[in-house]
Amino acid sequence: MDEAARPDGVPTPAGGSANIELRHLRAYVALCEEANYTRAAVRLHLSQPALTRTIQQLERQIECRLIERTSRRFELTDEGAELLAHARRILADVDTVTAQLRSRATIEVGFAWLLPTTWHTATRRRYEALGGRITLHRIDDPLAALDTRAIDIAIYRRETRLPSHLESRRIATEQRVLAVAAHSPLAEATGLRWADLAAYPLVVNVVSGTTHADSWEHADPNRPIITCRNFDEWIELVAANRGIGGAPALARTRAPHPGVVYLNIPDAPPSHVYLAWRAKPEPSRAVQRFLGVA
Repeated sequence: MDEAARPDGVPTPAGGSANIELRHLRAYVALCEEANYTRAAVRLHLSQPALTRTIQQLERQIECRLIERTSRRFELTDEGAELLAHARRILADVDTVTAQLRSRATIEVGFAWLLPTTWHTATRRRYEALGGRITLHRIDDPLAALDTRAIDIAIYRRETRLPSHLESRRIATEQRVLAVAAHSPLAEATGLRWADLAAYPLVVNVVSGTTHADSWEHADPNRPIITCRNFDEWIELVAANRGIGGAPALARTRAPHPGVVYLNIPDAPPSHVYLAWRAKPEPSRAVQRFLGVA
């Protein structure tokens, strides 16, 4: 058999030395069901000569004729009918186990800090009900990890423009609170409004933080900005009274710190949580199933 009959371009040796492959069985079943080479070739997205060569190779490998070749009818030999029954069972078994294994695929989910609990709990239960598994990874920069294929899904809060091969979806909106040092005068302040905070030194997590200078409509252009690159650095800088910070309200219970006080600011703008994935090339079936329940 020449290499034109192999979709991957790898030559297949003729005769019984080659193994029967699933492609042989799928081609044979399609041909039997269509009872016509032209229709079967279209169904398999093959050329008719390629399909003919594939069937001929199958006959050589099992060393018997499968199809009675006449110009007026399509008819299987006794051996052909027997092979058809076995081929259907084999393909059904392979398709079933493949679907089962794919349904149990593990999705690698990366997040920077404070995973949205309610969303994650509901999503995990729905995905695991389908047989899948989720593995969580705490990563300083989930979007960078997603871009390098270290993870399948990135959860992030910082609004950013994504490259064209990534797509995102908002999955949650969170109340924003003010984080201040426990010994700061602001810790005892009452009646604060968001605009009142526009000139205070600000601690900004430039990789995954939710609050930065642009979070104020009329921020003081000369306000001091203290930058860091992860949540641990951010909370320690706030505790040291290097500046104020903003965080989702769940930080109050999920990230308590003896040196930090979280204050409700009634008119603070909310922050959002986003889920991102690689859209090009097409996501795997496991990722598509995860997105379907997420």
